[in-house]
Amino acid sequence: MGIEPVNIAAEGRRLGFAFLGIALFSLFYFMPALQPAIDPTGQVFELTREAQLAIGLFLLAGTWWVFEVIPIGVTSITIGVFQAAFLIRPATDAFANFMDPSVLFILGSLLIGLAFTKAGITTRLAFKMLAVVGNDTRKILLGVFVVTAALTHVMAHTAVAATMYPMMLVIMTMYGNEDKPSNFGKAMFIGMAYAAGAGSMVTMLGAARAPVAIGFFQEFTGNTVTFIELSKVMLPFGWVTVFLVWFLLCYVFYKPEKQKIEGMQEKVEEVQSQMGPITVKEIFVIFLTLSVVAVLALQNFIPALASMNKAVPMLVAGILLFMTKLFTVEDLEKGVPWNIVLLFGGAMSIGYALWETGAAHWMAVNWLAMFEDAHWLVFVLAIAFLVAIMTNFIMNVAAIAITLPVALVVAEYMGVNPYLILYSALTMAALPFLLLVGAAPNAIAYQSKQFTTGQFFMVGIPFTLIVLVMVALFALVVWPLLGVPALVN
Repeated sequence: MGIEPVNIAAEGRRLGFAFLGIALFSLFYFMPALQPAIDPTGQVFELTREAQLAIGLFLLAGTWWVFEVIPIGVTSITIGVFQAAFLIRPATDAFANFMDPSVLFILGSLLIGLAFTKAGITTRLAFKMLAVVGNDTRKILLGVFVVTAALTHVMAHTAVAATMYPMMLVIMTMYGNEDKPSNFGKAMFIGMAYAAGAGSMVTMLGAARAPVAIGFFQEFTGNTVTFIELSKVMLPFGWVTVFLVWFLLCYVFYKPEKQKIEGMQEKVEEVQSQMGPITVKEIFVIFLTLSVVAVLALQNFIPALASMNKAVPMLVAGILLFMTKLFTVEDLEKGVPWNIVLLFGGAMSIGYALWETGAAHWMAVNWLAMFEDAHWLVFVLAIAFLVAIMTNFIMNVAAIAITLPVALVVAEYMGVNPYLILYSALTMAALPFLLLVGAAPNAIAYQSKQFTTGQFFMVGIPFTLIVLVMVALFALVVWPLLGVPALVN
């Protein structure tokens, strides 16, 4: 049997992007050493040979991830192999990051989401929501996004995405053609990932980035930000983003093929009548999940819990699911998307490579130093853009840790309000709209097979630009009204 021309063309593109990634790495391998970066205080950041190769690997990985040259999890393995082969970092360090606590936290979140499915909670939740929003497809999408964003106010956005995902599969089944990509499917799964990020910026419970950023902020400025202060400033930005995502996905980028899901109300009533009362298994999973959420939330207020890694309660919940035989070994082998787990292992590995070699600081200082004499708004947008790019490639906590200290130093030199720098960085760190590795909800949504990494990247470009415009508008108008002026005396 001959190969179809379209397959030949697709294979040619795949190989072309594979060689592009290798060419980018080769460029940094063979080019002479680059000049050091110097911040406004005169501190010099040298770019070592290892750091220069880390930047090349960073570009190779990004190219292969976006264009799916090989499976995204295998690209992650390549990251570890290149570090060891080209002596960027020792193999023990490069591959140790694949089992970093952040990766294990994501694994625990995926297990909780799987538990919701096995216990039948996702079906119950899906039909409860559908009974409220009706059969209009746009209202269904709005319901999914609002529920996702609201849940991230009180629990980690990774766990929320893992919980919402199976519920959304139930909705896709009712929509029809769930095995084939559709505009409705693209809008729902991409929108869920975006809404999870937008909602998670509102409180300190949605992700680790806010507590980390506030810690750096306190260290560099001597000031702190309370739970209420953060929420007051970030809530309007987060929820405006949620509704903007809904409007643009439903009415501009991916208009649903169907205006209504015919016969859905009858189906909802039928299923709800067959469900019966909540089962002991459902109660156990709900109690276990709420216990994990409570422990994670209390870490912000109880010093004795603060030192415990966030992955621990997640993994304890996973262990209990196996001990109670709700899970079997088949669930571990087939129910866990190991491609996604490997994806984040690779993201952690390249992130640490950029951090430990000094490449990330070199890039951040070079970028921000370009704007030290610019208008304050241009400088704020430059910070927001840098965080947006970095948080798409490495974990958002690392993006904050790399960018915020440099930005605060330059901001003091320019007289820009450090609180404005903090909030601008946190908004963009929550919204990695370009790559799956930017946030776990992105990768969880990708499991649906409703969109490709290229499609996610392309729709993410206008969304990223729109959010940058929002940062400018909030910095000029909204945040000053909430007590965050742009400049300080």
